[in-house]
Amino acid sequence: MSYENLLKIADEENIEVIEIKFKSERIKGLYADNIIAINPILSTDAEKACVLAEELGHYYTSTGNILDQNNISNRKQELLARKWSYEKLIPLEKLVAASFDGCKNIFELSEYLGVTEEFLKSTLKHYERKHGLFTELDGYCIYFNPLTVCKYEYE
Repeated sequence: MSYENLLKIADEENIEVIEIKFKSERIKGLYADNIIAINPILSTDAEKACVLAEELGHYYTSTGNILDQNNISNRKQELLARKWSYEKLIPLEKLVAASFDGCKNIFELSEYLGVTEEFLKSTLKHYERKHGLFTELDGYCIYFNPLTVCKYEYE
């Protein structure tokens, strides 16, 4: 899903997306009160899409102020938002499609999906934790490490 499509989702949910330069460059985005702030230091649409997806994940999954990450409840909410973003940007169906469209490595796959390599690697780890070493989907077997997609041949 592209950055532009995520902006449309935000608009449909009446969430304003703005760019704000944060004091710390480590902060890439924040969500509060139907406003998502994105740090303008993000230089590619892939980076912006990954950050916007996670902040939308907070809109859909988080409640209250979760800035204090020393609080275990807040860390759990952070993880829920991240999981939401993984599955929104890279559903299993897209892994299958990318494989059969010729993507051969992490770089090609991240380009194809419009995400950063780091986000893609984190997504694959998420799916491996969720499903185990592999999962089945519509006649395909998806192995997560290394990423391999196979079509079942039935006789």
